[in-house]
Amino acid sequence: MSRNTLSILIVAFALAGCASTPAIRPGEFAWDGLGRDPNHPAAVTRPHVKEKTVLASDPNSQREKVLATLRPYSAAWWAVHDEIEAENDRLIRSKLVICRGCLERASAQDITGSIP
Repeated sequence: MSRNTLSILIVAFALAGCASTPAIRPGEFAWDGLGRDPNHPAAVTRPHVKEKTVLASDPNSQREKVLATLRPYSAAWWAVHDEIEAENDRLIRSKLVICRGCLERASAQDITGSIP
């Protein structure tokens, strides 16, 4: 009986040792690199000020108000919709940067073609 109890205690202590984790300080987490790092404090922002500046600088805000008053899919609705899409495309093109020197040039060995 004491042999069984001793063996159970040894197994229990061995498993308890494997299950222990190192102490983590409060507020310190493992970060996988995606999203915001939980170990860094959040930046203090004023969203109400930001929203006002976005609305003031957004050229589509007035068009979207007009679009809401029009009959969906009418000719006038499509005209305003196309203006909104064109402005969104222009904003994206102004922010898009294509790096011409980032990729290596193709060598003659990389070029493939058909055999005649």
